Amino acid sequence: MDDAPSPVRLEPWSEEDAELLRALNAPELMAHLGGPESEEQLVGRHGRYVALSADTTGAGRMFRIRLLPEEAVVGSIGFWAQTWDGEPVYETGWTVLPGFQGRGIATAATRAVVAEAGAAGLRRHLHAFPSADNAASNAVCRKAGFELRGERDFEYPPGHPMRCNDWRLDLRSDLRSGLRSGDTP
Repeated sequence: MDDAPSPVRLEPWSEEDAELLRALNAPELMAHLGGPESEEQLVGRHGRYVALSADTTGAGRMFRIRLLPEEAVVGSIGFWAQTWDGEPVYETGWTVLPGFQGRGIATAATRAVVAEAGAAGLRRHLHAFPSADNAASNAVCRKAGFELRGERDFEYPPGHPMRCNDWRLDLRSDLRSGLRSGDTP
C-alpha cells in the first residue's frame, strides 16, 4: 500500500465555486460530454452542486480539488446516488483544468472520493461512465481500482448519444479496508 500523502485535498463545493465551474466548462474539457453548457445550464448545475454538498442524507457530495502543497484549486469531483441496472449505486465524475492534467491529480482525487463514498455507506458500488474514447478518464478508472464491465450506450446530455465504458468499484472491497468481508479489525 502507498503511504505517501495525497497530492490533493477535497473540499465541499460552495457558492464560491461558480467561477471554477465556468472554467471547467471549456470546450476542450467538455468535448466528451456533448460540449460546453449555456450560462443557464451552468447556473442550474452550480445550484445542484451546492445543494448536494449541503446534503446530509448520504445522497452524495461535490468537491473542488485543491492541489497540495500549492493550494491551487484545479478541478472538481463528486459522487451522487443513482440507480443502475436496478441497483442503487453511486456514480462519480471529475474534471481537472488543462494546466494540471497528466500529473495524477484526477487519480488521486478519485481515490479520495472513493473514501468519501465508502464513508457515506449507503451504496455498495461506485460507477464511472467515461466516454469509450476518453483515454485519460478510462486510465483514471483503471489506476483507481475500478473494474471494467463493458461498453454501454448513453444519452448525455439529453439528445446526445454517446458510447461509454461502465467501470465499477466495490466500496466494501478488502482492497480499501485491508479486510475481507466478515473479518474484524
